[in-house]
Amino acid sequence: MTAELAGASMQVEPEVSSDRSGDAVKLRLAGRWTISANAALEVAAAEIEEQAARFGSAIIDLASVEAIDTAGAWIIDRARMRLEKAGVKVEVRWADARQQTLLKEAQWRSFEERGPRAKPEGLIDLLADLGKSISTATRDFVAGVAFLGEVMASFARVVSRPASLRPTSITFHIEQFAFRAVPIILLINFLVGCIVAQQGLFQLSRFGAATFVVDLIGVLVLRELAVLLTCIMIAGRSGSAITAEIGSMKMREEIDAMRVMGLDPVDVLILPRIIALIISLPLLTFLADLAAIFGGLLVSWGYGGISPEIFMARLQSAVLINTFLVGIIKAPFMALVIGMIAAMEGLKTQGSAESLGRQVTSSVVKAIFMVIVLDGLFAMFFAAIDY
Repeated sequence: MTAELAGASMQVEPEVSSDRSGDAVKLRLAGRWTISANAALEVAAAEIEEQAARFGSAIIDLASVEAIDTAGAWIIDRARMRLEKAGVKVEVRWADARQQTLLKEAQWRSFEERGPRAKPEGLIDLLADLGKSISTATRDFVAGVAFLGEVMASFARVVSRPASLRPTSITFHIEQFAFRAVPIILLINFLVGCIVAQQGLFQLSRFGAATFVVDLIGVLVLRELAVLLTCIMIAGRSGSAITAEIGSMKMREEIDAMRVMGLDPVDVLILPRIIALIISLPLLTFLADLAAIFGGLLVSWGYGGISPEIFMARLQSAVLINTFLVGIIKAPFMALVIGMIAAMEGLKTQGSAESLGRQVTSSVVKAIFMVIVLDGLFAMFFAAIDY
């Protein structure tokens, strides 16, 4: 009894038998045409092609096939396509509904070999890449302006209906973007302040102007370095997080589900994050100013012999209120740019992990680039108005 059960459970290899009928041949397929018999499938397919090639037409009978999967269906369809290409008329008969579906879905496709690849033309390819980059940048700019309009429209809806504001979401993201970023922002700016002070003392001491290092630290940190470094860190830290969060929701079709429920993703997901960034960046910039100036004070005291009292007195005379405000004014605009780029790249994510990684990388690179460009535009603007 055990031997009979074992024999019944054994794999039945795919078989091919043929009957000649005039100028046609009838090929009866039997057994299990599944991936577990992959080697036997190739042998059986070769037999189909060999026997049918001798005649002008062939009939493939599937009535006795015990089991078939996509691999078996693909092998059978490949044999049929090759025979038809060789001029043999082939007809598949007595296939049940499941077999017909598998043969249709697992259809074999031939891939023609490509000819030799054309040699690249250096200058032409360079100009083509340049034109493609300009076209992509133009499309991104137009899409960014349109997205800014959506964000402003969403903000107007919130202003007109304050009950639709999501303070819990905004508070949560302020904690993520600002509070949890404080240690790294303080450390980076403290170290940069130390470096600026050391290099300034080293260079200015040659001219007997070591005390002017305080002016250098105050103006450079408050106007440029603190806000720039802070925004670059936030673009890499929080901007990538926004893109990854929105991108993963896009991959899981959660954003589509929100639209089906009548919720606007800009109102629910994007606006709270942008508002949180706009609030967080000026606060972080202020802390970055303090950290960088403190680092410069310590190095000036230890390396240049400038006491803290002299340093602070010199700083008060060198730095005006507008010097401090320049950096603070830049921060909200840079936050808006970072948030918009991060959200746009997240919404561009397709349904693969590769796409998500590509969009996160693009988000960080574009945000850092635009932060630097915006800083340059602000520098020109404030110089033009003598502020």
